This record gives sequence, C-alpha cells and structure tokens, in this order.
Amino acid sequence: MAKSDEPNLSRIRNLGIIAHIDAGKTTTTEHVLFYSGATHRLGAVDSGNTETDYDQEEQERGITIYSACIPFSWLDCTVNLIDTPGHVDFTAEVERSLRVLDGCVVVFDAQKGVEAQSETVWRQADKYQVPRLVFINKMDVVGANFENAVEEIRERLEGHPVALTIPIGSGSPKDSPTPFGGIIDLLQMKALYFDAVTEGKVIRAEPIPEELRSVALALREKLFDVLTQHDESDRLTSAYLEGRDIAMETVRDAIRDLTLRRIIQPVLCGSGREHIGIQPLMDAICWYLPSPLDRPPVVGTNPRKADKEERRKPDVKEPFCGLVFKIVAETHGELYFIRIYSGKLKSNSRVYNPGRDGKENVAKIYHTRADPKDREELHESHAGDIVAAIGLRESITGDTLCETQHPILLERISFAEAVVSQSIEPESSADKQKLIDTLNLLKKEDPTFTWRVDPETGQALMSGMGVLHLEIKKHRMERDFRLKVRVRQPLVSYRETIRDRAKVVGECVKPAGTTGLFAKVTVEFEPHKGEPSIIVRNQVKPDKLPPAFAAAAEQGILGALQSGELGYPVMKVKATLLDAEVDLQMSNEMAFQAAGADAVHKAMSDNIVLLEPIMKLEVTVPEEYLGPVTADLNARRAEIDQILTRGKLRVIETRVPLRLMFDYADKVRSLSQGRASSTMEPHAYAPAPDELLRSKLNPDSE
Repeated sequence: MAKSDEPNLSRIRNLGIIAHIDAGKTTTTEHVLFYSGATHRLGAVDSGNTETDYDQEEQERGITIYSACIPFSWLDCTVNLIDTPGHVDFTAEVERSLRVLDGCVVVFDAQKGVEAQSETVWRQADKYQVPRLVFINKMDVVGANFENAVEEIRERLEGHPVALTIPIGSGSPKDSPTPFGGIIDLLQMKALYFDAVTEGKVIRAEPIPEELRSVALALREKLFDVLTQHDESDRLTSAYLEGRDIAMETVRDAIRDLTLRRIIQPVLCGSGREHIGIQPLMDAICWYLPSPLDRPPVVGTNPRKADKEERRKPDVKEPFCGLVFKIVAETHGELYFIRIYSGKLKSNSRVYNPGRDGKENVAKIYHTRADPKDREELHESHAGDIVAAIGLRESITGDTLCETQHPILLERISFAEAVVSQSIEPESSADKQKLIDTLNLLKKEDPTFTWRVDPETGQALMSGMGVLHLEIKKHRMERDFRLKVRVRQPLVSYRETIRDRAKVVGECVKPAGTTGLFAKVTVEFEPHKGEPSIIVRNQVKPDKLPPAFAAAAEQGILGALQSGELGYPVMKVKATLLDAEVDLQMSNEMAFQAAGADAVHKAMSDNIVLLEPIMKLEVTVPEEYLGPVTADLNARRAEIDQILTRGKLRVIETRVPLRLMFDYADKVRSLSQGRASSTMEPHAYAPAPDELLRSKLNPDSE
C-alpha cells in the first residue's frame, strides 16, 4: 500500500477483481500475488488454501464470500487489490468495493461468456463510472471461445472491448486439436509462452505462428483504428498512417487515455489454472488503470449548508475526507475499512462524522492483508490509501469521516433490499440478549442483512439476499460468537405500498387531564417511484406547527411505514404534511408521533398493494431438455425474456416470483438429469396476485 512518508499518488492503483461466480477471480488473484512476490506459494480454491479466501466458510465452500484487500507491488506501482465475491447473495461486497475503488478487472469465463452476475457487476461498475480491464479466463476449457466472449461483452453489456492479447489455440489437449498454449501480444507482435514447470514464472517470446499472423495483424489494425479515431493530438495518427515507428510509450499512453475516459475496455486473455497470461494482465493494471490522481475530485455537500457543494481533490494538503465502506464485526470490537480521499488520517486522532453529527475516535490504523487479523500498524496514512481503523463506535457502512472545521458529506452507498427471511431463536432462553447483540453486530457489518421482531408472533426474523446468505450468518453466530441458534424454513420478504393517493387526518386525542394529549395532522400519501423509496416532506409553516412537533410527526410516519398494515415494510410511498392542529396545553412530541402513525394506518386501510420480490433467473440447459425446463418455468409464472444459444447449450433468461423458487435448484437438476445449472438474483419488487393479498389479509380463511 501507500507509504506513510511521501506517497507518490501517481504510482498507486486501487482496484477490484469482479466477475460471475466460478469465472476464476480468486485463482487469477492468487497468481497475481504469487508473481508479484506478495505470496510464496500458489494457493488453490479446491484445496481451500488461497490467500484471499481466509474465512473457514469460504475454504469449505470453495467460494468467495467477503471482499479481501491485499497489497502488492509490480513494475513501479503499489497496488491495493480487492478480490470480491461472485455469488449474487453477496453482491453488497461488490457494491461497496466499487464505490471506493479507482479501477477494476472484470473476469469472464471463456466458455460461458457473459453470465447473469457478469451483467450485475458490469452495471455496478458503470454506476460508479469505474474504468476497467477485461480478462477472458479459462481459455483451456472445453468450448472456450475468445471471439464469442468479446462479442457478448459488446452486445449484451454495451461495452467497447478492444483486444490487446489474443489466444494461441483454445481448449485442452484432450478435446481440442489446437489446445490453448499461449497468447499473442498485439502491441509487441510476439507470441508469449509460459513455462508450466515454473508455474508460469518464466515467459518465452517467439515469432507469431504463421497461421495466426494474419489474424493478429487484422486485430492490431482494429486496435489502432480505435486509437487513431480518438487521437486528439494527431501524433499517433500521422505516424501510423505514414508507417513510421511509434514509441511503445506513446501507444500505451493512448490506450490509457481511452481507458480512463471509459471509451474502451482493453481485453486480455489467459488461464489461471494453466498459469498463462497473468503477467501481461499485471502490466496492463499498472499501465492503463487509474491512479487516485486520475479520478475526479469527490463531491459532497456541506452538512451545515445543504445547498453548498464541497469538493476534495486527492491531495495530502487538502482537508481530510474518507468513507467507511466496510465493517468487520469481531467479538472484541469492530474493524472499520476506510478509503481516504484527501488529506491525512492519523492514529489516536478525532474525526467528525457529519451524517451523525458526532465525533469519532480513531485509536489505531492499519494496513491489512486478506485476513483482517493480519495487520500492520501505521502512525498515519494519506490520500489515495485504504486503511482499517479501530476505536470508532457510531459509524456504519457508507458514512463520511472528515475534519470538524472542513465538513463534507459524501453520497451514501445504496444497497439492494433483502428478499428472504428466516425466524431465529436461541437454543437457550438465557441467550436472548446475546442473540440481539449478535444480530445487531452482523447488521452493522452487512448492510443487506437486517432483522426485526414479528409483531404478531414475537419471533425474531432475520432477512438477507438469499438462503445461502442467511445460512452463512447462522454459521458465523455459532462459530465466531459461540451462540447456538435454531432457524426455521426461509420466508419471502414481502413489501407493502399504497394503491391510490389518499388524503387523511391522523389524530391523537385523549381527554383533558394530567395525561391529556392532542395532535392532528393532515397528510397526503401517494405512490412514488424512484429513490429514496420513502419520502416524507413537511409543507406546514413553523408558526402553525413547531419544528419539534413536525419532526415528531415525520418520525411517527416513518416508524409506521416500517411495518405496514400486514406487518411488512412499506416502500414506494411519498407522504406530505399539509396541515396541523396544535393545543397549547395538551400537544407534545409524543402526541404528534402517534398522530403521524395514525395517518399511515388510515391511508393504507383498504388501500394496500402487496409487493413480492421478482428474481432474474438464468438457466443453462442442454437443448434436449429445453422443453421440460421451459414448461416448468411457465408453471412458476415465469416471464421468459429470451433464449440464447451458447454452443450446444441454451441459456434461458427469465423473471420469476421468488416464492415459487425455493425448490428450483433440485427440480431443474431432476428435469435435466443433473446437466442444467441456474443462477438467480433480485430484480425488482412487483405487485403480487390479488389472491395472495387476500390470503394475507384473512389468514384464517385459508
């Protein structure tokens, strides 16, 4: 990571590796760390001994669950590399990593091309305007197709991929007459072969095989066509058209410029398993991805003057500004991961959290390796760095930290809504409080995990992004917090919204006396699209409704919307306070809070739309089983968007209600004799059928 004395920000790279599950992110990361000297052996996912999958659960399941930050050096750059999960249940790890990273490498499976989660992480990178490289991995597997993968990136992701390396052959010696054996560097116009005995450390450069030379020349010409098209100085264009030699540094500068402007995504290829093509990817990371200086200043607002914009450049001389993007809950406290955007952060210092209007103590700061327990303590750190801190108390993921004299509030990180719930209880009633404390810790750590008490049954309900997500939380409670718990079958996390616009008067009127209360608020509720999902606004002037009473009424409205008429959280609603009545003797904040809640209940009475989670499902199935699989999907009320051809396989893209999908993994295997696979991710909340709403309103009638 960045040195704590005089950091050269131009030589720092903060980047993430993102992809669909099983595309080979962790294997690629292992090779990067091995070749850079950050590790001294190559770990393997199947063996459970990779550097970044440090958690016991990750090692046992062979998947990445938690984003892990590892520093390494290559060429003359210091790289902070974050390996992120590919499973949809842990998409929040990708979201918060991309929020603070400067660039990323998107890994694709050469056989499967663009997959469901590939689209999700690509959109997340688009959302945060992150420049990226593309690495087409697994060129050694059966059916690997470099051209098809690049074309899918162009068509399905609307990307602009430009090849810098291309494969020599594809597939393995067992199934291909021309197996994958190396790569062609289109800039150097050399064939590169990687020595298997040294696990790819020794690279041999040779002339390009004659049968591939015309292909390489054509793709090189395509690359230069793109570069010259956007060459504003015309230096590269004139030299290229005149046939003059072009300095390699000039070409790399042109590629870097277009990458940073997100006009192109340079494409490289290889195979982590066969140790091919990783070092050119590492070179490209240093040559083409941005440093903190290449990214625009972060923009926020002044919390004391909401209409005043504040900016922070990536400069150690600017006032300190950082973002808490991850919290690791431990039994003895929490570890807060912070991206420093400007200024310096010192250990044993005080910082200001403008979102909570409070000061926090930074007792110690560290650089960590993958496992947060593996730490190097620092005295101070600088702009452009990623550090972990202890000592903070009130901050949560997405909070801004800054100097009190120079406040700035950055935009928070938004996360998807939880879609699956399970009831949970301790095996011993003596552990009730410990369960509450543990659930709160896990909620603080993971923004997509939440819990509440069911108002009807009194049971604790934990909610997350999927069954696997909740299963891993349960295992963490048992393993890390020594808490034995019982959970029941998963439940769908429904939501409620309002059907029609409603104007109501919320009341809290109790007879006069020592405990008399009086408050009336006129509130208009209406359906709302967009973000945030719930909006509460006050249009009553302060001389008619004191600010303290208005705030209490808003709090009452928000509180009631947390559990609507059916007990589910309410979303997609806008509430506007239009009028109020105050009694000088009997009105107080408690009365107006109750009146706000009463307004919600009146507005939603006989005016409810039940929303259910709709999942985006992608099923990959051999053609001979396409009929039974699509028939089963139709029976589940699926809306099939398209069916794609991928070699001898068919890929079904569809949307389907989650409540009908809990048995799907077993069912689709049964229908295809174990040859089909599927991935599912949250898509949206949509109105549930009327009969489902009626069953929720009248559960006894079922």
